Amino acid sequence: MELILKYFTQLTDIQKVQFIKLQELYEDWNLKINVVSRKDIDELYLRHVLHSLGIAKVQPFLPGSKILDVGTGGGFPGIPLAILFPETQFHLVDSIGKKIKVVEEVIEGLQLKNVKATNARVESVSGKYDFVVSRAVAQMETFVHWVNGKIAKKSLHERKNGILYLKGGDLAEELKFYPKATVFPLNDYFEEDFFETKSVVHLPLKFKV
Repeated sequence: MELILKYFTQLTDIQKVQFIKLQELYEDWNLKINVVSRKDIDELYLRHVLHSLGIAKVQPFLPGSKILDVGTGGGFPGIPLAILFPETQFHLVDSIGKKIKVVEEVIEGLQLKNVKATNARVESVSGKYDFVVSRAVAQMETFVHWVNGKIAKKSLHERKNGILYLKGGDLAEELKFYPKATVFPLNDYFEEDFFETKSVVHLPLKFKV
């Protein structure tokens, strides 16, 4: 928890309690349904929570905006971002039912009112969103295809609507077909070694009817 406070100093008391409860909730559910590896549970705040919040360093979300988390797994990056931005609406989607079960229980345990979870493939999800977030669930070309048509026409933020993708390693080859993509190295924001090769990729996407 000290790790979160190190980089996010303006948390309310409610947010602090919610971030603290994450460890207990995930440890409890991981005993029943293995959604996070043992090593990652021991370093939950570094490898999952702070990593998820790297998106917030690149793009803080405004009240009233809508965010789609694709392939959320156990709830990352959506749940940490939803704690940080309580006036932003988050829709967490995963095709694996047992993972969404955990997500739903964590949402309830934290009493998050700005999050809904859906067990489905993202292609079947309707609605328009300001940003689509995810943690490296597919190559960018595949991911763009999945979320085609899900971007809202009007941008509420200065940065154009589109994808905010947590990715690791050398991205030059993967992004060669996307000249409008911008890569934000997370070691510009966080000093821990874990973030040395981690980035957030912003790819603006045009609204499609």
